Amino acid sequence: MILMCIVRPFHRNNVHVIGKVYGAIATMIGVKVKINVPDSIKNGGPFVFVANHQNSYDLITVCLSAQKGVVCVGKKSLVFIPVFGWLFWLSGNILIDRKNTGRAKDTLQQTIDKINQRKLSVFFFPEGTRSRGRGLLSFKTGAFRISQAVNEPIVMVCTSNLHQKIKLNRWNNGTLLIDLSEPVNLAKQHDAKIWATEIHNRMKIKIAELDNQVAQIDEVK
Repeated sequence: MILMCIVRPFHRNNVHVIGKVYGAIATMIGVKVKINVPDSIKNGGPFVFVANHQNSYDLITVCLSAQKGVVCVGKKSLVFIPVFGWLFWLSGNILIDRKNTGRAKDTLQQTIDKINQRKLSVFFFPEGTRSRGRGLLSFKTGAFRISQAVNEPIVMVCTSNLHQKIKLNRWNNGTLLIDLSEPVNLAKQHDAKIWATEIHNRMKIKIAELDNQVAQIDEVK
């Protein structure tokens, strides 16, 4: 993957390809991932994707939902992590300096500019941290501010519960469901904070539905 990124650094589809490669690991550890992607998402864009963030296994599960033309937003410090950090940077992802408020604002504008100039989609974990079994945490507003600024819709990426379900000493670790919603246009008469709460509530309901579906699948098995 690093060689691919060296040959074509910052290519718009690097993240999509890398997501498929990482996703293959899910099968190796016994997780069957099923993804629902509407045609409107496959054939449209740009979008601002928002996903729930459970744990480190998201790297090999949620990454499978990465569509063509999408990049992620991450901490600038990631670039100092050997191999993974270099790959994250060369993939074309956007790096944010969270410790410097002024630079963070500049990065927000750079994100907006990249979406407008290159027609890129952006993938966010609006909780800002892993939930680790605590349910869906409150959302930060950055993704929703960007969505309104570029006038591009939000796509909710909802993943069923995976907390403490994976044990590396067994072949079958169950099914994981990932659902991408139809695009949601954010009316500008409501501010980003209101939309963050609204999308949070919608995702919470959808995640509960996915958990019920997984329970039925596991019961049949």
